[in-house]
Amino acid sequence: MTNSQDSLHLNYSVITENIEPNSKVLDLGCGEGDLLKMLIEKKHCTGSGIEINQNNVIKSIQKGLSIVQGDIDEGLKEFQENEYDYVLLNQTLQSTEKPDFVIEEMLRVGKKVVVSFPNFGYWRVRFYLFFKGRMPKSKMLPFAWYDTPNIHLLTVNDFFDFCKERKIEIQKSVYIKRGKISKNPLTKFLTNLLCEEALFIIKR
Repeated sequence: MTNSQDSLHLNYSVITENIEPNSKVLDLGCGEGDLLKMLIEKKHCTGSGIEINQNNVIKSIQKGLSIVQGDIDEGLKEFQENEYDYVLLNQTLQSTEKPDFVIEEMLRVGKKVVVSFPNFGYWRVRFYLFFKGRMPKSKMLPFAWYDTPNIHLLTVNDFFDFCKERKIEIQKSVYIKRGKISKNPLTKFLTNLLCEEALFIIKR
């Protein structure tokens, strides 16, 4: 199993652990619906998902999930304020065209928001760019510069600044490195350098 797969499954576990039982959830960019299915089965959640890829939508529906095809960059105008207990955006923020708008819409629709993304301030990314002079490629970031879906690269520090500027409360943060939750005490002080991936629970 690759590091990216390990990290993905760890994401699912971390998110599931932090969702209250019987919550109503909306999963944005839900892929084939595996995370939503896990929440329904393990936490008895209800909810739905939005996915832009038609094949993924079909696979999700075949699993018995309530998924609609849509582009989250166009907003969540069909949903009311605080309609969901949690709105999820797992490993998709950096591939949205309007990440600030997407987050604001999530905070409007959800009482709490869970968002995760690869940290482009991670030391291996910096090392690769500095010494090789090319855009980084790894198991976590396997794309070439010309076909990557990552169009708004960000770091942990960028996200902290964004939340501070918008008066968004960070309730919890989890830092992941090489497919494992980082327990290194240095991570607390050098988060932007040592964490490969970050997961936040935020609210207004």
